[in-house]
Amino acid sequence: MADTQRRGRRIMMAQSELDAFLAAQRTCRVATVGGDGAPHVGALWFVWDGTALWLYSITRSKRWAQLCKDPRIAVVVDDGHGYGELRGAELAGRVEFVGEAPRTGEPCPELDAPERLFAEKYFGMSAMPHDGRHAWLRLTPESVASWDFRKIPG
Repeated sequence: MADTQRRGRRIMMAQSELDAFLAAQRTCRVATVGGDGAPHVGALWFVWDGTALWLYSITRSKRWAQLCKDPRIAVVVDDGHGYGELRGAELAGRVEFVGEAPRTGEPCPELDAPERLFAEKYFGMSAMPHDGRHAWLRLTPESVASWDFRKIPG
């Protein structure tokens, strides 16, 4: 995580807090850029392996088409209801496409860990079910900004 946030250091999450937060959350919001420069935001399930955010996207989606043309992405994961409970992280960079698209389960050692994590997190299974409609995107963030308003003195 090359670039850390410059402000709000007192409310940013420590690496261990960020890892625990990203492991526990289920949904992220993914922002991509269209050819005309217009943003597109959609929700996705994800897993965090401590280094990269793994996104499992439908390959016939606007998101996938945009990322094929421009791999830049920003992802927000957040939680909390009241102002003093808000916490989250924004991860940004360029995605890499990993494995076959769409994913059918061909051997791909790079996907062993994320698929195990994903299958456990979302399906309560030890092996990933493949539907032939989704494929993997890996975001190794170039920048990360995090916040935890629970750290603001009351």
